[in-house]
Amino acid sequence: MLYVDVSTRSDIVQLGRLRADACVSLFVGTTPVTQQMDVPLIAFTNLGKEALRQLEAIGFDKHRSAIIAEQMDELLHDDDFWTHQAHSLCVFATAETLRSYRVASRLTTEVHVSDRFHLKPLLRNVTFRNSGLVLALPENVVRLIRISARLPTEDVRLRDLPRDAASYAGKSTLNDRTDVMRPVLKGEETPLILATTKPLASIYRSINSYAQLATEGLATSPGEMTPAQLADTARPVLDGIFSREAALGRKLMEQRVGQGRTILDVSDAARAATAGAVDTLLVDIDKDVPGFVDDVSELVTIARKDNARTYDILDEIAVRSLLTGARVLAVRTQDTPDFSAITRYAV
Repeated sequence: MLYVDVSTRSDIVQLGRLRADACVSLFVGTTPVTQQMDVPLIAFTNLGKEALRQLEAIGFDKHRSAIIAEQMDELLHDDDFWTHQAHSLCVFATAETLRSYRVASRLTTEVHVSDRFHLKPLLRNVTFRNSGLVLALPENVVRLIRISARLPTEDVRLRDLPRDAASYAGKSTLNDRTDVMRPVLKGEETPLILATTKPLASIYRSINSYAQLATEGLATSPGEMTPAQLADTARPVLDGIFSREAALGRKLMEQRVGQGRTILDVSDAARAATAGAVDTLLVDIDKDVPGFVDDVSELVTIARKDNARTYDILDEIAVRSLLTGARVLAVRTQDTPDFSAITRYAV
């Protein structure tokens, strides 16, 4: 079972507005399998040490550094916390507070130290909820599974659901079959992923009327699979759906080029984000550009390397865009080049 924490747009806004003399942002890959937690624990320990090393390198106050270290150490030794994990852990710490989010996405293990938090990885969890439904049609019991990035995977209780796939296929008319699922899916907008063998998949797709049925399904016999196993198998399909959504964003950007409503330059994007001119932003969570943006002149300065006196400029652009109501899609490297922005008007 995946144990995940609620992270919302308002969480990002709150974290994005925070400024402190030291903000530690730590991301580590984890696992829901408790017996395999040794590697994540070692990674978390090493990232904590690297954060403290960066603070020491800039002469940060030793007392406040010790407070941050103490908070991370308390989390490290919280056995109950580490036995209930998802695929990644995000930790945001200052000398005053520590917040953690267990997320379903698989994030790169990394640490950032600055006067503000690094939020792009968590942004992906907000902009792509990683949620959907799995319709499992084995030979015995038909099941509908809800996958959520916020809550544990669960079986959806259904009335009048056929007891098995044979009963489903044996309905007297096509209308009888579709009526079974129609009340359940009414009002839903999340993807529906079909998990079954090829013959039954063809039958269901021929009568399906749910618009969000995923083109890609799980070609498997799901009879012995637990809800958690079905969820883990289905998540790559959800990732693919999000990648296609990003592709549509790129296509829209191509359409906006002739209207003067696209930005690919970092400096121009920083100014547009600050002015609230960004409508849609695609930003790469795997690519960082260290430096800073002047709060007065909005001049962008790119640094040679990341340290505790700089921050990721792409992350700053993403947060500024989000704070002014833009739609921000946190994507992978293969989905977009660094970042690209669509503005609300010609700039």
